[in-house]
Amino acid sequence: MQIPYELALGWRYTRAGRATRRNGFISFISGVSMLGIALGVAALIIVLSVMNGFQKEVRDRMLSVVSHIEIFAPRGAALPDMPLTLREARQNPNVVGAAPFVAAQALLGRGEDMKGALVRGIDPALEGEVTDLAAKNVAGLKVLVPGEFNVVLGSELAQQMGVLPGDLVTVIAPSGQITPAGVVPRLKQMKVAGTFNSGHYEYDSTLVLMHHVDAEKFFRLEGPTGIRLKLRDLHEAPEVALQLVHSLSGNLLIRDWTQQNKTWFAAVQVEKRMMFIILTLIVAVAAFNLVSTLVMTVTDKRADIAILRTLGASPKSIMGIFVVQGAMVGVIGTLAGLVLGLVIAFNIDVIVPAIEKVLHTTFLPKDIYLISSMPSEPQYSDIMPIAVISLILAFVATLYPSWRASRVNPAEALRYE
Repeated sequence: MQIPYELALGWRYTRAGRATRRNGFISFISGVSMLGIALGVAALIIVLSVMNGFQKEVRDRMLSVVSHIEIFAPRGAALPDMPLTLREARQNPNVVGAAPFVAAQALLGRGEDMKGALVRGIDPALEGEVTDLAAKNVAGLKVLVPGEFNVVLGSELAQQMGVLPGDLVTVIAPSGQITPAGVVPRLKQMKVAGTFNSGHYEYDSTLVLMHHVDAEKFFRLEGPTGIRLKLRDLHEAPEVALQLVHSLSGNLLIRDWTQQNKTWFAAVQVEKRMMFIILTLIVAVAAFNLVSTLVMTVTDKRADIAILRTLGASPKSIMGIFVVQGAMVGVIGTLAGLVLGLVIAFNIDVIVPAIEKVLHTTFLPKDIYLISSMPSEPQYSDIMPIAVISLILAFVATLYPSWRASRVNPAEALRYE
């Protein structure tokens, strides 16, 4: 099959020979444009992959403590019919685990130290169905025996209060009890039976776990305040929550995991969007270097253009030759950037430690950041727009120089040849 001459000439101009200094300079500018596009595309892929990796790490650590969906009664009251709600929730095909819980706020005291805490009463036998933290620490939660009023503290909270397993802490409820002497705070000494470390500072520094029966007695509740659910696919949580709104009996509130940290997830999306725009400008600058490359090529090839016109080539064909030349640079640069970016993104867990070893430094110190290794998660939804935008910018950059080439007057071009 015969290749169209526009494509053949465009590819030949892309590989411009170095017979003259001018041709060599044009090839150099073309190579710089290609390299700029490749580096811009690679930078976009690497940065967005690392941001996706950080988001996934934080999300997974958060979901090791937080369930996918929470069902609870209004105003922190006990569920009116916990067995019925639990049974109805389990009927949803997307639900793979369910466990009751008690959620309340309290003050935690030891000596003169006082800390605000989020108390969560759990059923150790069922908690492993809804959170990874409980599933990995089943033995540690067996110390929560009803009637013994043991507590398990987050590691950061225990460190801030200076307590160790076996020490006593005082738990103070926000609502006191009325006596002839007035309102007296309701408090009780409880034994620290252990600690947990989820890797998420917000929960490690505030969360207190106890058996839900003890929590109900201490906060004077008639039963659990809610039910926590685990789904087959965490990304379907908003849709499943909407289904449960229509399938559960009674006046209940339903909240999925995306709503519990809505501000944080919104901030991450805004940051990703801004980084995408900023780094796309790098690709745009490199792509529009093609304008200077093609302008110089058109100027250098005026005689060739004139001869082609006299041989019957149409202005459209002349324009197509230089569009092909610029598009080839964009395609090669984009493909090279995709390969480079993906190779680095998939091997960043090897590359970054090697760089740290050579430079004798640590990019993510363990004593400052929760995540000590650089995570990366390339996503198809990020990579495809990057490639498409890069190709579009390269194509747009070729239009004006190609149009100018198609307007060359053969007589004027050959006058001094």
